[in-house]
Amino acid sequence: MARSIAGKEPWTVEQSQRTFTNRRTLLKGSAALSGAAVVAAGLAPQTTLAQEAAPSRLAQVLERGRLIVGTGATNPPWHYEDADGQIVGFDIEMAKLLARGLFDLTDEQLANRDEWSQRVEIVEEAADARIPNLLTDKIDIVCQFMTVTPQRALEVEFTIPYYREAVTLLFRADSPYTGTEDITGQGTTIAILENPTAVDMVQRGVADAEVSTFDSVANSVLALDSGRVDATAIDLSTAQYLTTTSPDTYKVGIDSWQPQTYAFAVKPGDQRWLNWVNTALHEYLAGLWFDYYQAAFAEHFGVELEPPPAGFPIEFR
Repeated sequence: MARSIAGKEPWTVEQSQRTFTNRRTLLKGSAALSGAAVVAAGLAPQTTLAQEAAPSRLAQVLERGRLIVGTGATNPPWHYEDADGQIVGFDIEMAKLLARGLFDLTDEQLANRDEWSQRVEIVEEAADARIPNLLTDKIDIVCQFMTVTPQRALEVEFTIPYYREAVTLLFRADSPYTGTEDITGQGTTIAILENPTAVDMVQRGVADAEVSTFDSVANSVLALDSGRVDATAIDLSTAQYLTTTSPDTYKVGIDSWQPQTYAFAVKPGDQRWLNWVNTALHEYLAGLWFDYYQAAFAEHFGVELEPPPAGFPIEFR
């Protein structure tokens, strides 16, 4: 099932560990005083921290019987609407794989949208709604090609990575430019998805570029289509997808820069939930369930991944 909330794209606060630790220390430090007060005044014992703690998100998801996923709808091949208006893409496949682990879905159920959509509820959201929706419990997890940054990690907890991205330039097919070298110094305007590091990200590749930001990748590409910008700084994966599906319309730059990590995000303070998601992701990326990740990767990026080698775990090499 899918639903939208405030902040939907047209196409289509922080609980720190220090606060938690300080609170726990305060409770432990005041135990003797609290006990004395109880004896002296006949008050009821103070509720323990363990009793106050809410159930893990993992338990809530299992009891509910479905996973509520925040994602987008305008950024192929990650998340976009197909011809039937259904949100599909690599992020959706990854959410389905999490549901497989949570609810023991069969291959037949994963292949049937009517089946797996009973276990995965998709909440369509704009990029700037990802963290607020997570922190206000509108969603269980963000599966929306979210770049890991130290600033964001102050507000959310990131899982292990599930993709390594880079930035490249997308041009119109008839553009005289081929990459960062020949576009630099030409007084050009480059579009990019609005984010806190947008200007810096573009100018690391094209130092003198005028940067124009947009609320979605789709709108940044529309600006390219209309000639309002000379290029769009875009994820390499998205550029490859667009040039593969529309080779007469676009071409991808010959170089890329600024590698970045994509991970899922969960609400802080729930180690049980974070541990479970990390365990599931690890087994899809490098373990027992690698075949599922491999198939999704090939379908959406056109790249056939080599299976992880046996013997010493590759992630520790």
